[in-house]
Amino acid sequence: MSFHIVLIEPEIPPNTGNIARLCGATGTTLHLVGKLGFSIDDKHLKRAGLDYWEAVDVRRWESLQELQKQFPEGRFWYTSKKAAKSYVQADFKTGDFLVFGKETLGLCEELLQSNAEQSIRIPIHNAVVRSLNLSTSAGIVLYEALRQTGQLD
Repeated sequence: MSFHIVLIEPEIPPNTGNIARLCGATGTTLHLVGKLGFSIDDKHLKRAGLDYWEAVDVRRWESLQELQKQFPEGRFWYTSKKAAKSYVQADFKTGDFLVFGKETLGLCEELLQSNAEQSIRIPIHNAVVRSLNLSTSAGIVLYEALRQTGQLD
C-alpha cells in the first residue's frame, strides 16, 4: 500500500485533476472530503486528469471525521504554511494520509492546533509569495514520503 492524499473541500478543478494524475502515477489513493467547489463531471477536472482516471482510486467522504473513523489506525499529516515543522522533518510511513485544505483557506486553525505535532509546511523563502499551488504542494510532500519509504527506486 502506498499513501493517501486527502483534499478537504477542493475548489479548483484543474488542481484536483492534476492531483488525481499524480495519484494514478504513484498508486496513491485520492480522498475527496466535504463540499467540492466543482462537479466531478467538470470538463476541466477531466482534462487535467487526462485519460488516467481509471488508474486512480478516488473515494468521497462527507467529512474528515468520517474518513478517520473508517481508518482508525491511520496516521494523518496536516499541511499548512502555519505549521512549525517542515515536511522534510516528518517521519513518513507507508500508508500515511497527507491532508491538504482548500485553495483559498487551507485547513482550519482548530484542526492544526489540535494536531500540531502532525502538522507540516513547505518552506517558502520569499515573503512576496504567500503559498504554493495545491497540486504542486501535493507532489512535493508525496514524493518526499515516497523517498523516505524507499519507493522511488
